[in-house]
Amino acid sequence: MLEITPDFQIDERDLQIDFTRASGPGGQNVNKVATVVQLRFNVGDSSLPEDAKERLTHLAGKRITGDGMLLIEAKRFRTREQNREDAIKRFVEMIRKSLVKPKARRTTKPTKASKEARLKEKKRKGDVKRLRNKTFDVE
Repeated sequence: MLEITPDFQIDERDLQIDFTRASGPGGQNVNKVATVVQLRFNVGDSSLPEDAKERLTHLAGKRITGDGMLLIEAKRFRTREQNREDAIKRFVEMIRKSLVKPKARRTTKPTKASKEARLKEKKRKGDVKRLRNKTFDVE
């Protein structure tokens, strides 16, 4: 069980982890060893709450496939183990962020001081523009 928060865990059997070869230059090692980790997680069939699923889908962006699979690819390190740990760490962090409910926004009115400051600044800007005019009247 992966502990996401103290009161929420995800079964590791829900994760599908595949290893593939890395692309690009790297010598003979890159052609022989499959070190890139692809972690897949089915968001729709998971035990996450519905609102967390929506936030996770939004957070993941392009990492969500058309059929609702979250795909995390880790290839920063040269070994499978390090890339596997990196993928799981990134997955856990993303799930933690999705479980946090956003703070509700309340509409507020501007204060009297902020209104006065805005009008004072508008007046000053207008005066600056008026003084740029070549044919200005001195009051």
